[in-house]
Amino acid sequence: MAVIPRRRYTVPLPTGGSLALGERTLVMGVINVTPDSFSDGGLLFDPARAIDAGMRMADEGADLVDVGGESTRPGAAPVDEGEEQRRLLPVVEGLAARLRVPVSVDTYRASTAAAALTAGAAIINDVSGLQYDPGLAQVVATRQAPVVLMHARGRSRDMYAQASYVDVVDEVLDELRASMAFAVRAGVAADRIILDPGLGFAKEVPHSFEVLGRLEAFADLDRPLLVGPSRKSFLARPLPATVAPAERDWATAAAVTAAVLAGAHIVRVHAVREMVQVVRVADEIRRYHS
Repeated sequence: MAVIPRRRYTVPLPTGGSLALGERTLVMGVINVTPDSFSDGGLLFDPARAIDAGMRMADEGADLVDVGGESTRPGAAPVDEGEEQRRLLPVVEGLAARLRVPVSVDTYRASTAAAALTAGAAIINDVSGLQYDPGLAQVVATRQAPVVLMHARGRSRDMYAQASYVDVVDEVLDELRASMAFAVRAGVAADRIILDPGLGFAKEVPHSFEVLGRLEAFADLDRPLLVGPSRKSFLARPLPATVAPAERDWATAAAVTAAVLAGAHIVRVHAVREMVQVVRVADEIRRYHS
């Protein structure tokens, strides 16, 4: 069995303390404060429900909670920043006041990131890798916040049109290097950068499986790695056509295990209680591997 060595990192947080990455895999729970979430159909669009869900995730073992106010699924329509913030900020403020674990915000907008950090968020999770709003890098740098730079091409509506690769892993690596270089030039400290290969984003099904299957290559970037396979459509390819997104947790468990054994530091998931068990067992396998 191939178990890839995993470097350890310490990522400082603007709210105090730090993330210790590498000794064990961290679980990030997903809170979609949107009416059109692919995974739950808008179940957490109500702020009170979203706050309750975040607290429940922390009780179930989540190490971080990630809150998003705009769906980034393929084909999703964007919302304006005012609407995004109306959705996000009450939830971020409510969770930050109640949770001991850090709150991450899934946004690509500089103004939303700044407001969320003021509301108590500790991490910015940018699906665009700083491509959509270059001003986000300055916000992150000034506020000394960690940032997750995800690989993507294009916008939600057209990302699959740009899913053309000669070698998907080499090209994703090169494009993540470019995102990191842009962030550092803008003043973001390198020790606050976390990388995400963007499974399912601007990637056809074989591309996502290849990235997951060759995840060990991303250790060359020498930054912590976040992997988010949870319930995504590429997991459905080997499954019966009737398996809906909310029924893909067994498939997610397989992908999460593969990611942990290949060196992921953080996994981003919807079903926290179940995936915490998966991650703890995968970590135990890592511990006994020689």
